[in-house]
Amino acid sequence: MPRRHVHMTGAAEAPLRAALRELRTTLDLPEGFPPDVLAEAEAAARAPRLPEADATDIPFFTIDPPGSVDLDQAMHLARRDRGYRVRYAIADVAAFVAPGGALDAEAHRRVQTLYFPDEKVPLHPAVLSEAAASLLPDRTAPALLWQFDLDAEGRTVATEVRRAMVRSRAKLDYAGVQRQIDAGTAEEPLALLKDIGLLREQLEIERGGISLNVPEQEIVERDGRYSLEYRAPLPADGWNAQISLLTGMAAADLMIAAGAGILRTLPTAPGGAVARLRRSAEALRIDWPHHVSYAQLVRSLDPENTRHAAFLQDCTTLLRGAGYSAFTGGELPSPAVHAAVAHEYTHCTAPLRRLVDRYAGELCVAAVAGQEPPEWALAALEVLPKEMAAGSQRANTVERECLDIVEAALLKERVGDVFDAFVVDVKENEPAVGTVHLEDPAVVARIEGGGAELPLGERLRVRLTQADPGSAKVLFTPA
Repeated sequence: MPRRHVHMTGAAEAPLRAALRELRTTLDLPEGFPPDVLAEAEAAARAPRLPEADATDIPFFTIDPPGSVDLDQAMHLARRDRGYRVRYAIADVAAFVAPGGALDAEAHRRVQTLYFPDEKVPLHPAVLSEAAASLLPDRTAPALLWQFDLDAEGRTVATEVRRAMVRSRAKLDYAGVQRQIDAGTAEEPLALLKDIGLLREQLEIERGGISLNVPEQEIVERDGRYSLEYRAPLPADGWNAQISLLTGMAAADLMIAAGAGILRTLPTAPGGAVARLRRSAEALRIDWPHHVSYAQLVRSLDPENTRHAAFLQDCTTLLRGAGYSAFTGGELPSPAVHAAVAHEYTHCTAPLRRLVDRYAGELCVAAVAGQEPPEWALAALEVLPKEMAAGSQRANTVERECLDIVEAALLKERVGDVFDAFVVDVKENEPAVGTVHLEDPAVVARIEGGGAELPLGERLRVRLTQADPGSAKVLFTPA
């Protein structure tokens, strides 16, 4: 599920970077890995547990942002009879991480990679996540190799997963993929991404699921001043995400059939949350007729439109109830379904960056082989949901604090200025306190009305009274 991604360019010693370094210190995040963890990672990189199966003849390719080196997934797409065959290789982190070792213990402490606008705090040492375990081009690596046979409508008719050695042939990025497909120059393995992606998107609509095309934000530093710009996701982003969703749903099905596993769940959004989004839509002048569902509205939005992009950011609030639920003995948790996916679902496609994926993959390999899962994987099910919840909370804190710092840095020279804004939220018990979304720049911040009730859902001229990157506080009042 999407997060509000922010990244930046600019000098290493720029004030914003200094504030971000201070945030990492305040949050007591690790600067590096302990010596015993690094030693174990280096030894594992030299001598991983390798599978017997060899699938290096399959010309896999990866699609990631430019500059990425922690490559979890590689794919190969082909036609099959009247349908398609999807091969999806996922980095086999368990080939490198010994249960109960120092490397495993450190991964359980970190839980997931934390992303800051200027750098990341990784789950695993770079010798693994950016080298030996990563599915980099022209390098052979162990992987969990998924194979899906799809019919002509993109529905899954057969699923397999096994360990195998794989070799990616090309490292592609989203913009390049989109250009090739649009120009008609993409060769068939890549060209099929659009065909399969569109079919899977149609199936998502039919089952009532929804994918949010949340724009990324880039902070650009020029001459000591910052600007905040949106990067709208490309259709290729969505088609690629559909392959990951296909895998997550198939993995959930396998674990459910086997009677043990861990699901990513999300309850249906309460009516109050949807009502708040309707107020936000009204404030942003987005037409949302009452007979149009939330899913229909979101699919109609253009993420390149600033108001639509702002609303898509607000829509991520409906994902706040997502969690992890483990089960054994065949008794499923309640809820078992992920409301946004509209199907049982799990995280299993990013093991280099997220702890739970290593365990889900292990359980699925055992299920397909008709074997009992290893004891270390089953034993972890009791603690994984709590560990992942803590890791998610930490990631949310990082995201929220980073945005506060970025917005304060963006506005620090404009204290006293007046802006056009929309009142998108008002505190239920404090009608003079709420949230405004500026028309330009795309900032969401707190407003205090000085005792006067704020006009929810209406446009308002607001004055910036505080913007301090050091305290990460931005505050507006009615002008």
